[in-house]
Amino acid sequence: MQKILMVCLGNICRSPLAEGILRHKTNKLGIDVFIDSAGTSNYHIGEHPDKRTISNALKNGVDISELKARQFKVSDFDEFDIVFVMDSSNYTNVIDLARNKNDINKVELILNRVHPKSNMPVPDPYFGGEEGFQKVFDLLDNACDVIVEQLQSNK
Repeated sequence: MQKILMVCLGNICRSPLAEGILRHKTNKLGIDVFIDSAGTSNYHIGEHPDKRTISNALKNGVDISELKARQFKVSDFDEFDIVFVMDSSNYTNVIDLARNKNDINKVELILNRVHPKSNMPVPDPYFGGEEGFQKVFDLLDNACDVIVEQLQSNK
């Protein structure tokens, strides 16, 4: 079974949304995959996602209300096959914990699945309005569509 980890800064906006979207899509298609999310910081450990993220996800048919934030740890390199990060800062923070080339090779920016080698960030919607949360949903929804297609072709 493939194991995928989504990572952002606080694990309350982008990464739990990515986890929820990908889980929703894979469950619907019966794809056997384990999905989790984490943050590079310890700001929100044990907290549910941001209320605006939960609300936006529900509006788009995805329930992430039961998720709880946790911090990325070195052992996640052993547990997961792929670590998708949301931006270059998250990438640097995760890579700084890597023990070897194998760990580094597991980490990639999630939007590179849609726009290869572009290193485009998923913008953090935390300080913006509702339109920012919808933009993030749309970006992650597209990326998860590509991930699902690749998971299906790897069966």
